[in-house]
Amino acid sequence: MRKISLCTLLVIIQICANVSCCKTTNMESERKRPSDYASTLTGTLSTFSLSTGNTYPATAAPWGMNFWTPQTGKMGDGWTYNYADNEIRGIKQTHQPSPWINDYGQFAIMPVKGRDKIDQDARRSKFSHKAEVAKPYYYSVYLGDHDITVELSPTERAAIMRFTFPESNESAVVIDAFDKGSYIKIIPEKNTVVGYTTRNSGGVPDNFCNWFVIEFDTPFASREVWKEGGTVIPGTSEYTGDHAGAIIGFDTKRGQQVSAHIASSFISLEQAYTNLKELGNRNFDEVKDMAQETWDDVLGRITVEGGTEEQYRTFYSCLYRSLLFPRKFYEVTGDGDIVHYSPYNGKVLPGYMYTDTGFWDTFRSLFPLLNLVYPSINKEIQQGLANVALESGFLPEWASPGHRDCMIGNNSASVVADAVAKGITGQDLNVLYNALVHGTENVYQGVNSTGRLGHEYYNTLGYVPYDVNINENTARTLEYAYNDWCILQLAKKLGRPKEELDKWASRTLNYRKVFDPSTNLMRGRNKDGSFQEPFSPYKWGGAFTEGNSWHYTWSVFHDVQGLIDLMGGKEKFTQMLDSVFIVPPVFDDSYYGFQIHEITEMIIMNMGNYAHGNQPIQHMIYLYDWAGQPWKTQYRVREVMDRLYTSAPDGYCGDEDNGQTSAWYVFSALGFYPVCPATDEYAIGSPLFPKATVRLENGNEISLSAHNNKQINKYISSMKVNGTNYTKNYLKHFELTKGAKIEFEMSSDPNLTRGTDNMDFPYSFSTE
Repeated sequence: MRKISLCTLLVIIQICANVSCCKTTNMESERKRPSDYASTLTGTLSTFSLSTGNTYPATAAPWGMNFWTPQTGKMGDGWTYNYADNEIRGIKQTHQPSPWINDYGQFAIMPVKGRDKIDQDARRSKFSHKAEVAKPYYYSVYLGDHDITVELSPTERAAIMRFTFPESNESAVVIDAFDKGSYIKIIPEKNTVVGYTTRNSGGVPDNFCNWFVIEFDTPFASREVWKEGGTVIPGTSEYTGDHAGAIIGFDTKRGQQVSAHIASSFISLEQAYTNLKELGNRNFDEVKDMAQETWDDVLGRITVEGGTEEQYRTFYSCLYRSLLFPRKFYEVTGDGDIVHYSPYNGKVLPGYMYTDTGFWDTFRSLFPLLNLVYPSINKEIQQGLANVALESGFLPEWASPGHRDCMIGNNSASVVADAVAKGITGQDLNVLYNALVHGTENVYQGVNSTGRLGHEYYNTLGYVPYDVNINENTARTLEYAYNDWCILQLAKKLGRPKEELDKWASRTLNYRKVFDPSTNLMRGRNKDGSFQEPFSPYKWGGAFTEGNSWHYTWSVFHDVQGLIDLMGGKEKFTQMLDSVFIVPPVFDDSYYGFQIHEITEMIIMNMGNYAHGNQPIQHMIYLYDWAGQPWKTQYRVREVMDRLYTSAPDGYCGDEDNGQTSAWYVFSALGFYPVCPATDEYAIGSPLFPKATVRLENGNEISLSAHNNKQINKYISSMKVNGTNYTKNYLKHFELTKGAKIEFEMSSDPNLTRGTDNMDFPYSFSTE
């Protein structure tokens, strides 16, 4: 064996070290941009009977007025895109927040080979996901039956498409303004098609329409207008009727590209042309680069490090979903003025407007995420809410684009109060407060979810009775009590009279009225004060909303200690929490008459009666922080993140719901969660990544480090905040926004002594 001198050995060691260093550096340099980790296909493998997200691949600007999606479903189908499908009927401009709410103001564009392939069945084409690219800023797909590649990139109110055609004198683009009332006009000398669609699913005034303009960069070889059934109308360039469309022909060589600049407006055709200026003189690649830079900016406000490729994909796909809704419903005039078409009174008015969100879902963590990381957006949203109040007299609970009858509660109170609690300013709080108070005593005309259904009973008895033909009565009572606590926070901020404060303070405790001490669960209560019979804690619906008593019992966000006291103390409380996971996934679906998809999603996740696929219980695993057993929160949070979320097309365990289920993951991956919006506190969970950095709009940063963080090391053994040992089970918002350095020491064994003192527990109204 040849001997190596010490000097030679040191040189070899140094070379190896340099190689290792270069390898690490190269791996870091190969890290993708945030926008390239995000997949728009996550959650798209969904059906009516089983939701794995109920999403569609939205290519859009963050909070953009218009989204674009490939359309595999038929016209009017809420399931506009399903990953299991293999045919595309068009690339649709969409405003759909949910398949259950459906779409409005939609139209579609489809390139074809064959100028007779007009209607949605004739023009459809086979496609493969292997020839599909689906990113927030870019969509591309190869249409096999037409030998055409279509690409898309968006701005907030406009988009650019690029079609790569085969050699053919039959190349064409179909514009479909959809049925239920539409208009089309071809302007050949300008290579332009304009029109409007009035298609909607409700929540609009009589004068609603979505104007659009499409400018091509290539002269038309042919042009025809068509109507219902794909029937061409000879000798005309314009048509108004039930179903209007156009087909524009091009004589193309193989590989020839034709681009289309597209914009729309809810105000007028003139405003649609103004919105078209968002594209400027940019070509396709320039618009694509600009869109990606925009997404990199907003997604890059949070950087996570030390995870796996799949964890990065899941995190940024969830963050992308958190930054779509509510969407902008305002437009910018040529003079730079902010205006909006009001979906509440049909007028064009000054100021901001956002829409397409259901507060029953999104008050929980989506809006708190905006308030922490994107407060300038929620500042506009809050100003828009004040406009809704002025234009309709109410605040929305489910808007798409106007008031829609869906879900329960008065959770606009939470959305407003959380913004105020987190320092969002610029909105007219008196307008918002007055609208909230009005909503506690009224119901919007024909829309039972706006205002408070059952307010007559709630305001006198303190609960909505089970036996007065108001469904989901116990769930309403629980949410109204929390909403009253939120109104109390606003009343304090505004310095309202003591009698008002006392009224709201008293009502915040109304959750006690539907607590049954014999079962330690929430239960329907009759008008005479007796509890409803028979009672099954496994019965979905009836007294509850898309859940059962095991799910809704924990909906006392503002007074967890009060709930602990009702149950007889921390030990019994944690036993009840544990029981959610211990009892089998049995259910009673007699209220619905069939097994709704939320029940199926609970059953197949193998977590007992815990139903993370729906919102009412998503905060529940954090409640151990109030009962001196934070290690159970840490275990359960990591279990949910590891098992129930991926970036795949079946990546969610239920409806994604406009960013709420995604925002849960974003917060939980960082290591904390806003259990009670409108407080300034976040309950601590278990950080998923070894390192994360949140860059705030005020220039400060939140630095989170989790030392020794591995999949098995899910427990927090110790914690420091700004270098000081920290035992509390919560973090405070304004301490974070000053800039904070948070260090977790992780372990495979729980620390049974940390966070167990009463002083370590988060806020409760009972201990205020």
